[in-house]
Amino acid sequence: MKRRRRDQARPVIGVTVSRRSGWRIFPLIWLNLALAGGRALKWQRADQIDIAAVDGLIIGGGDDIFPGLYGTEIVTRVTLDPDRDRMEKALTEQALARDLPILGICRGAQMLNVVLGGTLHQDAFAVYPSRRYRTILPRRRISVRDDTRLAEIAGCLPMRINALHSQAVDRLGDGLRIAATDEAGMIQAIERLRDPFALGVQWHPEHIFYARRQRRLFRALVEAAAARQRGARQHVAVEELMRADKII
Repeated sequence: MKRRRRDQARPVIGVTVSRRSGWRIFPLIWLNLALAGGRALKWQRADQIDIAAVDGLIIGGGDDIFPGLYGTEIVTRVTLDPDRDRMEKALTEQALARDLPILGICRGAQMLNVVLGGTLHQDAFAVYPSRRYRTILPRRRISVRDDTRLAEIAGCLPMRINALHSQAVDRLGDGLRIAATDEAGMIQAIERLRDPFALGVQWHPEHIFYARRQRRLFRALVEAAAARQRGARQHVAVEELMRADKII
């Protein structure tokens, strides 16, 4: 009974993953959220989603975003999932409208940017010539900008990250700022200028769970979700007191 109550008290995070690679990615995200004190709920289809049941959201990696979503045509080889595009676009819009904390991972960072009116480089390495890493190991070096939420979470020192992407943020969406770039100038992290918490990272922190700075990203999301959860409970308690006062 005590364990069940503890589980119910842990913030629930909805997690979207690719139908192609979700079987291996979701367990890693589940682990990172569990270490941070949260519970993961996997979403791969629109009919699985109940946004009212979660306190926060992770938009996971895998698959490219259809260029039509940001007003352009396909100019390079892409791996698309139109159903996932529709699902995650609508879900991100709902999460923003509900003030849910959001962590975007790789594709998820790009989706956050697109939903807020930004655009992407379809072939980021053609725009920023640099060594194209494709590894889950932390081989790429990035700089975290001062006075950002990311700096508060993970510190300002240069960070080693992995890289599995081909697309990257081009023009920023409304209300976003750059939080980190790599040595070639490619945007590697974006974040919302105001609350609630909304952070997008171009890398895959779920693969680097042995690094404390990467685990902090998941903890920051869970802490923001827990704060929202407490606020919702207080709001319900106040409403119940008001109803009881009217009855009396």
